[in-house]
Amino acid sequence: MKIAIVGGGPGGLYFAALMKQLDPAHEITVWERNAPDDTFGFGVVFSDETLGGIENADPEFADAMARRFARWTDIDIHYRGRSHTIGGQGFAAMSRKDLLRLLQERCRKLGVSVHYSTLTPPVDELSASYDLVVGADGLNSQVRAARADVFRPSLDRRHNRYMWLGTDRVFEAFQFFVRQTEWGTMQVHGYPYSETGSTFIVEMHEDVWRRAGFDDTEETEFPPGASDERAVERVRGLFAEELAGHQVFANNSKWLNFTTVRNERWHHGNLVLVGDAAHTAHFSIGSGTKLAMEDSLALAACLHEHPDIERALTAYEAERRPVVESTQRAAQASLEWFENIGMYVHQEPTQFCFNLLTRSRRITYDNLRTRDQEFADRVDAAFATSQGLAEVAPAMFQPFRLGELELKNRVIVSPMDMYSAVDGVPGDFHLVHLGSKAMGGAGLVMTEMVCVSPDARITPGCTGLWTEEQRDSWARIVSFVHDRSTARIGLQLGHSGRKGSTRLMWEGMDDPLPDGNWETVGPSPLPYGPGSAVPREVTRADMDRITADFVAAARRGAEAGFDLLELHCAHGYLLSSFLSPVANHRTDEYGGSLQNRLRFPLEVFDAVRAVWPAGRPMIVRISATDWVPDGNTEHDAVGIARAFVAHGADAIDVSSGQVTRDEDPAYGRSYQTPFADRIRHEVTAATGTAVIAVGAIASYDDVNSILLAGRADLCALGRTHLYDPHWTLHAAAEQDYRGAASEWPVQYRAGSRKPPTSRTDAVRPRLSLLRADDSDQNVHLRWTPPREPATVT
Repeated sequence: MKIAIVGGGPGGLYFAALMKQLDPAHEITVWERNAPDDTFGFGVVFSDETLGGIENADPEFADAMARRFARWTDIDIHYRGRSHTIGGQGFAAMSRKDLLRLLQERCRKLGVSVHYSTLTPPVDELSASYDLVVGADGLNSQVRAARADVFRPSLDRRHNRYMWLGTDRVFEAFQFFVRQTEWGTMQVHGYPYSETGSTFIVEMHEDVWRRAGFDDTEETEFPPGASDERAVERVRGLFAEELAGHQVFANNSKWLNFTTVRNERWHHGNLVLVGDAAHTAHFSIGSGTKLAMEDSLALAACLHEHPDIERALTAYEAERRPVVESTQRAAQASLEWFENIGMYVHQEPTQFCFNLLTRSRRITYDNLRTRDQEFADRVDAAFATSQGLAEVAPAMFQPFRLGELELKNRVIVSPMDMYSAVDGVPGDFHLVHLGSKAMGGAGLVMTEMVCVSPDARITPGCTGLWTEEQRDSWARIVSFVHDRSTARIGLQLGHSGRKGSTRLMWEGMDDPLPDGNWETVGPSPLPYGPGSAVPREVTRADMDRITADFVAAARRGAEAGFDLLELHCAHGYLLSSFLSPVANHRTDEYGGSLQNRLRFPLEVFDAVRAVWPAGRPMIVRISATDWVPDGNTEHDAVGIARAFVAHGADAIDVSSGQVTRDEDPAYGRSYQTPFADRIRHEVTAATGTAVIAVGAIASYDDVNSILLAGRADLCALGRTHLYDPHWTLHAAAEQDYRGAASEWPVQYRAGSRKPPTSRTDAVRPRLSLLRADDSDQNVHLRWTPPREPATVT
């Protein structure tokens, strides 16, 4: 093959070296606009997975890298004047300059032609003259720009400012310096990369950056390669304590905003993108160089394995895109955490450290316990102390007081519509469904959305509370839960609004009934989506009638014995659609500003609160974002939550979306938790109001991690309980927890021990037994440079 590579950074050079080894007959040319020694940046961090792939592909190059690594396992977090160390992480870093020299030498030996200080020929010319053109030209990729109509890039410029610096202070481990200044929170990410230096990245929110006066050079145009020396000098003074008398060095160091790059496609014809040209991930979870070299390895392998370019490039993108998108989700969570770090500086030090370490959701409580058990024990103890609890136990099995209601643990079975009622009456199915979940160990079991009138239903199979027959059937279910378990049971009340009069879920979710069974209403005559019925705009008389329906249903719910009531103001149902500017286009006092959009939902809340027994909590579920442009965002959610708290809500249940069919959610594990986190720290921390996290929380490890980091007070899980009705009890068994928070029904106690398997019964080799106590000896490994620095040949 005849291959053109645009960009002589690590990704481009590594790909060239790999392809030459696979077939020396490949004719490979690299263009790099900078000189060979124009290396920007300081250190590069690699993961074990990346290093394993490099070692398999090119042992000689991997060995040369390994001789230059700084290795350590500790993270030091400097917070509130103290240093907190967490071990067992595992890092390997090296100088970016050394890495480039090794790759340049490798390419020379293999016969790759590299043109330095040379502008690349036009992309059209390269595409016509070469079999393959690889865009490895970074964030400002010329290849990507030349085919923007095909690659369709999106560039998300973030809110923090950062500057990449170096220091001759050789850190012993990864360092997070968190500084409270008169202008706000600033942080430093630091790590060693050689015997002589460390990377020193200074980062802060743009608001802090401006208050601190760093914007005085904002309009300055620096020459290529030049640094913002005024800012560097200020950094030297501000972080003199962290530098401990050592120097800070600049290398093309200027204030930057991180830009997250995504592309709808990574290849077209014989053009393909790798590394930052295709995607970026925030430096707080790893190195862009690492991702670029992983891309290059996968691309070389796919080209070697497939007989033609198109199939090879398709296979490359299919292999790498899921990995990169997962990394970008984690990176997004991490960068947003650092953008919002000011929310967390009130936290107790151990919780703050745990919160920082688990910010991306890739590291969890169980990960940390495996790596550093002593730190995990400190986290558990600190959580118990902060909650005023005497017993140290897994966070999910710590009791919680919601208003005057005592919950034995912090697990909630989330409301899940079952579409199995007849004329709104819950039957035996609902008794078994909710009864089994209550016996399965959760602290609180929630009903599905119970509708307040026949025309408030989503489907003909939805349950209701507009008759005494329905009330009495619910009372039977409530009595079973109270008599047969130690769980509490909550009632969710709602009105379908414009999402009503639709088929049962398994017949066509959100599809209208064929005969348009009943009239739907909404704040404005806007359908939920294409094909949905156009609702009638509610009048003042309608609002009075609907409010009266909520009040009557709440009275019946209290008579049925429910322990808690949740008002459903989420998921695009009637009250949610009033809150959303996507669904509410009214021009009267119930539309327009957020204050006006809140008016009717708050009227309903106040009316229901007035008749709901004072000793029983009342909570609200909201959609924290609509996931569409011009819809509600997490900032609106803060205002919505604040309003309901001011009106007496005992908890805010934080969900998101389902307000319009046009939504584009950023799905992922625990993807809605950041919204709960923001509301908890910005709204409820001062009032003591509880926050409930919900949404793709799939494991007890996720639950414990969310609670221990202070992102929520309770966790609601839905599909997890459909998969395993006894999920909470099984989670206790997995964690070797026994106590009142997970008491097995007497009839089931014989099954409270996990059944043995061939693996659990296996006899471990004696050598493993003899060496079992050595497993924690390398939990805390610090970087100690060798006496003789390694040289680059």
